[in-house]
Amino acid sequence: MTTASMSVAKNNPVTALRCRECGNEYPKAPVHVCEYCFGPLEIAYDYAAIGKVLTRTVIESRAPNMWRYAELLPLDAPPVVGTQTGMTPLVRADRLARRLGVRELWVKNDAVSHPTLSFKDRVVSVALSKAIEFGIKTVACASTGNLANATAAQAAAAGLPAVILIPFDLEPAKVLATSIYGARVVAVKGTYDDVNRLCSEIAGKYGWGFVNVNLRPFYAEGSKSFGYEIVEQLGWRCPAHIVVPMAGGSLVTKIGKAFGELDKLGLIATGSARKTKIHGAQAAGCAPIVDMVLENREQMKPVRTPTSIAKSLAIGNPADGFYARQTIIGSGGFAAKPDDDEIVAAMRLLAETEGIFTETAGGVTLGATMKLIASGKIGKDDGPIVVSVTGNGMKTQDPLVGKLPTPALIGPSLADFDKLEATISK
Repeated sequence: MTTASMSVAKNNPVTALRCRECGNEYPKAPVHVCEYCFGPLEIAYDYAAIGKVLTRTVIESRAPNMWRYAELLPLDAPPVVGTQTGMTPLVRADRLARRLGVRELWVKNDAVSHPTLSFKDRVVSVALSKAIEFGIKTVACASTGNLANATAAQAAAAGLPAVILIPFDLEPAKVLATSIYGARVVAVKGTYDDVNRLCSEIAGKYGWGFVNVNLRPFYAEGSKSFGYEIVEQLGWRCPAHIVVPMAGGSLVTKIGKAFGELDKLGLIATGSARKTKIHGAQAAGCAPIVDMVLENREQMKPVRTPTSIAKSLAIGNPADGFYARQTIIGSGGFAAKPDDDEIVAAMRLLAETEGIFTETAGGVTLGATMKLIASGKIGKDDGPIVVSVTGNGMKTQDPLVGKLPTPALIGPSLADFDKLEATISK
């Protein structure tokens, strides 16, 4: 980072933590629930102060990472970790667009995020930097995989001990990619929701900094950078549509917040953020937020036993489900839930057309996009359309076993190869 881009966080105009439900405000501290109504807390900013210093020119002059938007992220000092995180590619996907029959399609590719190949690197860099500001000595998380990887890696970089709690049936690749960083990994006999409840109890007893529990208001703000970058990479315009994977539901809400903030600050055409339709994607085997949208109801029905290959999205009782639905409906968006076969087909399609290997969550997002196009919720002449890819396919290879062609086996001679080619050409 440049000196200029590192210094901007020192006088960050965060005014308070504010309850989403009753509006009560709290000083900046590692708390996440209102003591009056038990509503979730989120960060409140002094946008008038931000608007005096944050312009397109200032942003564009800074290092190409998420901290180019530092005034809109809740740190009081420069980040300790994640200084190379963000500004991942926004890929114009013309070959995929032709296959789907749409005019303008883009893929926001956090499958190549630094350092652990998922968008969770963004939220963790904020959470751990804030934990250090608070003087927290041990960090932890409940995770379905990507968050475990990101927390373990960035805790190692910061020199902090980390404790990672995961469902016992998590993909082996994600367990390995967490353990390598020296974190203490604890597998829990239960679903993610069981793990999350346990983490809330541990946080209260041990005083650790759980990135997605007591540090959640700060952690969640990191997701906004995903939205800021899309707008900047599109030439300071909002997309007509964006399709977003949903686990806990926070990413959808923060993308909506990001677009609204850029509008409020005059960094995009006035009112253009309100024209973006935000769509949600979940797997058919665990789709409590999508079902709220499809069935037009405000109450969420938790999924007790998720059944999907998209384990990173398999949260049966998502913390931000109600607010995710609000964001989707408020934008005029919709939602879809591909099944496992459709998820695998979408993973293959993205790889074969654009050379992007996404994890199952990306297959969910593209699969949902295809359903939304087929149903007319996304118009074929609308544009730009953005598909959110939030993790790398190397993390979830198991669902592809037996679904791809096996290599042809020949002897080490040109004659053998010629016979193979002759067979193929017939």
